[in-house]
Amino acid sequence: MISSPHNPKLKLIRALQGRAKERREAGAFLAEGIRLVEEAVNANWPLRFVLFDETLNDRGMLQVEGLRSRGVDVEEISTSLMKSLSETESPQGILAVLELTNLPLPKLPTFILIPDQIRDPGNLGTLLRTAAAAGVQAVLLPPETTDAFAPKVVRSGMGAHFRLPIHSRTWDEIAQVVKFAGLQVLLAEMDGESCWVTDLRQPLALVIGGEADGASPQARGLANGKISIPMPGQAESLNAGVAGSVLMFEVVRQRQSKNI
Repeated sequence: MISSPHNPKLKLIRALQGRAKERREAGAFLAEGIRLVEEAVNANWPLRFVLFDETLNDRGMLQVEGLRSRGVDVEEISTSLMKSLSETESPQGILAVLELTNLPLPKLPTFILIPDQIRDPGNLGTLLRTAAAAGVQAVLLPPETTDAFAPKVVRSGMGAHFRLPIHSRTWDEIAQVVKFAGLQVLLAEMDGESCWVTDLRQPLALVIGGEADGASPQARGLANGKISIPMPGQAESLNAGVAGSVLMFEVVRQRQSKNI
């Protein structure tokens, strides 16, 4: 039973809750909650250690016993310490430290997502969760986009991190991937062509700009087309998570239909 707030494992967790630099240097990130731990286990993601407390329900305890039987480092922690570590209003009593690694990029993707200058963790997590559901084959994160492995992004992604290649890249590197795969780059913009009439069946990279500043100059320079969502109502715009989700599933719709 871990009861000291000075335990090295707790110190590591607090560091991983902070800046991306700390996660990169430690080579690890956090997954909190039963669902996320289950997703990691089902994906055979490498686990460094798992902490749980007495409030963990039967479903979670099954995971704990399964992990122990596999030789994973699992320790109980006091409820007060777990509460102090948790970043959620209602802690579920389990937290895992996972190895920071990336699934490999496909050689010739036909559908990638580029979240550009997305700084809100909830929006980035929503985009990643939708991308995994819509069959996006890779997500390339340019500079100025928030860290995909920050705790709130991981929680919002709901397991997308364990199924989707997510790679941070410079704009030059992104341009190389796009060129090698022969992708058309479409930028989501209010003055773009309607997504209902744009042919999205071709291999493409979809760029979703940030909430505050929109797309960066580098994204605009890379794009060879713009796309928009018709909004007959009186709303001025949609947030990045919603807009990206609509556009990704329009790609799905078109690719599963004979006609646009």
